[in-house]
Formats: sequence, structure tokens, C-alpha cells
Amino acid sequence: MTCNIGKTDKIIRVIAGVVIAVLGFYFKSWWGLLAIIPLLTAFVGFCPLYVPLKISTVKKNKEGE
Repeated sequence: MTCNIGKTDKIIRVIAGVVIAVLGFYFKSWWGLLAIIPLLTAFVGFCPLYVPLKISTVKKNKEGE
């Protein structure tokens, strides 16, 4: 399992997860549990959906670094 989520992507996922959780709590809806998905993928650093789409938001190192 290779890390395929970069720093900016992680920040966006954490913010989205927190917003979804707060809205779910505010509206007393079970939909707030969907916040687990962006939060979990942000903390693990891996998104299974990115694999078949061949996406990676991790910055590549420059040659020589």
C-alpha cells in the first residue's frame, strides 16, 4: 500500500471530514458518519479510489535530492 495522498489533499480531506461530521451532528443525521471516509484516508495517506484511476497527489522528488 503506497502513499498516494499528498499534503494539500490530506488537509482538504480533514477539513471536509470535520465539516461533514459537524453537519451530521447539527442536523442529527446518520449521514455524518460519512466523515469517517475522508478522515480515515487522510490519516492513512492512501485512497483506494486513486489506484484504478492512477492518481497520486504526492509530490515527486527532484533528481539529486
